[in-house]
Amino acid sequence: MEKLERSATRVQGFQDKEMDFQLIRQLGSCASGGASIGQCLHLAAKIESGSSSAWVREFSSLARQQEDEAQQRQKKGHRVSAGDLFLMACNSYRAAEYYSSCIDPMHRQLGISSRECFLQAVDCLAYDLTTAMIPFANQEIPVYFFKPKENSRAEKTLLIVSGFDGTLEEEFLTRGLAALKRGYNILLFAGPGQMDSYRFSPETSFIPDFEKVVTTVLDWLAAQKVGTPNKTALLGISLGGYFATRAAAHEPRIKALIANSPIIDLHAYMSAFAGVDPAAIPDEEDFGVADLPMIPNEFMNEQMKLMSANLITRFGKGSMKKTFAFMHDFRVEDDELKQITCPSLALVGEGEGGEPARQLEIFCRETGGHTDTHYFTAAQGADSHCQVGNLSYSSGIMLDWLDELFA
Repeated sequence: MEKLERSATRVQGFQDKEMDFQLIRQLGSCASGGASIGQCLHLAAKIESGSSSAWVREFSSLARQQEDEAQQRQKKGHRVSAGDLFLMACNSYRAAEYYSSCIDPMHRQLGISSRECFLQAVDCLAYDLTTAMIPFANQEIPVYFFKPKENSRAEKTLLIVSGFDGTLEEEFLTRGLAALKRGYNILLFAGPGQMDSYRFSPETSFIPDFEKVVTTVLDWLAAQKVGTPNKTALLGISLGGYFATRAAAHEPRIKALIANSPIIDLHAYMSAFAGVDPAAIPDEEDFGVADLPMIPNEFMNEQMKLMSANLITRFGKGSMKKTFAFMHDFRVEDDELKQITCPSLALVGEGEGGEPARQLEIFCRETGGHTDTHYFTAAQGADSHCQVGNLSYSSGIMLDWLDELFA
C-alpha cells in the first residue's frame, strides 16, 4: 500500500545567506498578497544555492505564468482574481529583477514588466491611484500616489522611499497597503539611481543630497491640494533610511520621520556590511565591471560578481574603490541631525549587527526633536533587515506610532 503524505513540498531555504534572506523577503510579502508560500518553496527546491542565474530563470518563469493566468481571468471578467494574480506576477518579476545584472537589457525589461503588472492589478482592484513622472535634473522621478477608497479627502499623508534594491511596487505591498488601510494618502517615489528610476534613466546614479528629490516631490504634492500639511510624514526603508534622514534635516515640511533604519554614514554602514573597506585597497587591486569576469570564482562567486556590478554601476563611479570613496559623501553630520526637529521613530532589527545599532544610537542622541526607538527581535519574527520576516508587525509598530502622533 502506498504511504500517504500531507505534501511533497518541504520547508527548506539556502545555505547562501544572501539568497536565504531574499527568499524570506519574498515569503514575507505573502501576508499582503505578493507571493504564495507554496510557490516560493517549490522554486527554492529547484534553485541551486547562490546561483543568481537560476533564481532569475525560475522567478521570471513564474512571473510569466502568473501574468498569463491573470490575463485569462481578466478576459473572463474575474477582476479580483486577476488583480491578485497580477500583484503576484509583479512581485515575482521584482524578485527576478533583483538578481539580474543592471547592465543586462533583461534587467530593465523585468522591471518594466513588474510595473505593468502592478498597474493592471491596481486597475482590477480599483485602487485610487495617480501616477506621475516629475521632472528632476536630467531625469524624471516616478511617483505613485494613492488615496484611501473610503476617504478621498484624507488628512494624513505618508511618503515612502525605499533603498538600493526596493521598488515602488514592493513598498506598496509591504508597507503602503497597510497605511492605506489605516486611512493615509500614500506617496511612493524613487530618486536617481534607485530601481524604479533606473528602469527609465539608466544613465543616472545615486546622489548624496537627496533632500533635493524630496523637495521636488513635496512641491508636486502641494500642487495636488490633498492632505493636511502638518500631517505629512516620511518613511525611509534600508538605504532609504539615509535618504529620509538627510531630507528631514533640510525639509521643514516633513512633520514626522520614520527611519528604518537611520543611516547617517553610508560608508561605515556598507563597509561593515562588506567586512572590509574597499576605499582603502591599493589602486592595483581595484576593479570595475569589465574586470569581474576575469576574477576567479574561488575569490568571488557568481552572486558576488553580480552584486558588485550592480553596486558599481548604480553609484556611477566606475570601480569598487571609487564607489566606496564616493560613499563618504553620503553622511548626515551632527549639525544636520540637530536640524531634525520633527518627531522621529528609529527602527532596527537585532539580527542586523552592530553598525546599524551604533548609527541608530547616534541618531537618537543628536537629533533636535523627540525620538522614539524600537528594536525588533527574533522572537517577534522581525529581527532581519527591514523586518521582512514579519512585515505586518513592523507596519503596526510604525503606523500606530504615527496614528498617535497625528491624532
